[in-house]
Amino acid sequence: MTTRIDCDTCLVRGLACHDCMVTVLLGPPPELTFDDDERRALEALAAGGLVPPLRLVQPVAAPEVESA
Repeated sequence: MTTRIDCDTCLVRGLACHDCMVTVLLGPPPELTFDDDERRALEALAAGGLVPPLRLVQPVAAPEVESA
């Protein structure tokens, strides 16, 4: 499993970029992909205070509601 980071789909892009792990480590990229091992390593770095946590916020699909 991989974690895909697409800054174009982040709901807080621009607002939280200055404190996002991606920007701190790599600058603002168009898109990144991390596998599970890399994601866990980045989470460990953030937990240790070495980098800020990932601030990616993705939209959630609204439930489909059928009209009566």
